[in-house]
Amino acid sequence: MSVRINPSILAADFVNLERDIAKISNADLVHVDIMDNHFVPNLTFGLQMTERIQQVSTIPLDVHLMITDPDRWAPDYADLGAYGVTFHAEAAADAVGLARTLRAKGARAGIAVKPGTPIEPYLELLEEFDQVLVMTVEPGFGGQSFMEETMPKLTLLRELVDKRGLDVWLQVDGGVDERTIEIAAAAGADTFVAGSSVYRGDDPSLRVSELRSKASAHRHAH
Repeated sequence: MSVRINPSILAADFVNLERDIAKISNADLVHVDIMDNHFVPNLTFGLQMTERIQQVSTIPLDVHLMITDPDRWAPDYADLGAYGVTFHAEAAADAVGLARTLRAKGARAGIAVKPGTPIEPYLELLEEFDQVLVMTVEPGFGGQSFMEETMPKLTLLRELVDKRGLDVWLQVDGGVDERTIEIAAAAGADTFVAGSSVYRGDDPSLRVSELRSKASAHRHAH
């Protein structure tokens, strides 16, 4: 089980995104948070901005859609060439149909659940997805505290993914830092979104390496 560190450019300098993406050249993917001010009370990038990021980034994009009507919009992000597109279970009309569309367009399909959303309805559908994102904060804003009460979802997902021999990445997003990444890795996560904990230091690439080694040391024993 390899560990992936996907820094969130929500914590980068929007005026100098190309520069700030270059500072995390050792990251696995660049996490791009798309918020529409409807599904979450915040507004960030859209399709045009993501297309531009895709053009300048040497690292593949991990797009996280916190938007209403992902059934309508998510395929457009796959068409841009995003490596992975993750949409919210709470917002999708047909999660399986949408995941199949994304895969058909060549993107990895991810499904995300908010902290209060039960994971059980999706457990029988795991092979339809390439990634499950367990939100460890309420989606919408960076800099929130990690919610440890979401960890049982991860443990359950890890158990089932391993038992069924699936290639499904288990991602956490929200409040991930040097301390909480160890908790999430021990619970079964293998893919970690980190924003402020990467970009608040002088050397973001060093932070990526530090987070990777912490996660690797604590990752879930098989």
